[in-house]
Amino acid sequence: MSAEDMIIEFTEAAGNATDVSEVQKALEELTQARIGVKLFTLMTFDRESRLARRSYTNMPDAYPSSGTKPVGSDHWTSHVLDGRNSFVANDIESIAAVFDDHELIQSLGCESVLNVPIVVGGEVLGTINCLHEAGFYTPDKVAAAEILKLPGSVCFLMEKLSKGGQ
Repeated sequence: MSAEDMIIEFTEAAGNATDVSEVQKALEELTQARIGVKLFTLMTFDRESRLARRSYTNMPDAYPSSGTKPVGSDHWTSHVLDGRNSFVANDIESIAAVFDDHELIQSLGCESVLNVPIVVGGEVLGTINCLHEAGFYTPDKVAAAEILKLPGSVCFLMEKLSKGGQ
């Protein structure tokens, strides 16, 4: 399926959705079709409170979509949230350097990660988080993931609106 067809399919799903979880699921399906993913999550970020919240997951037993965690000041934060750049780590050692939950990640058969920041109006609303086997997120897949940013914006904006955000 072409990238254009994938976007059309996502747009139709978003237009027919009755709640934000349906749009999030459509984004997961688009991500799977476009670049491939084992563990897929969406995280929102609140700069004022410095809290992150998992708003969607395809593995709710391992990574439930509830609760918050503090956002620290580290290389990942500087690169993704401040710099607005995608983060890629293609081995478990690189993941362990930035994520405390690397053992859980590895236990799920994942040893590579791609975090795509979703920026709207100069603000990072959240990240699309894709995890897969070691070495999976090649430069070609990272480039192909750029198409996820607009659909990701739709998801994060719909979530914000559903919670009464402006």
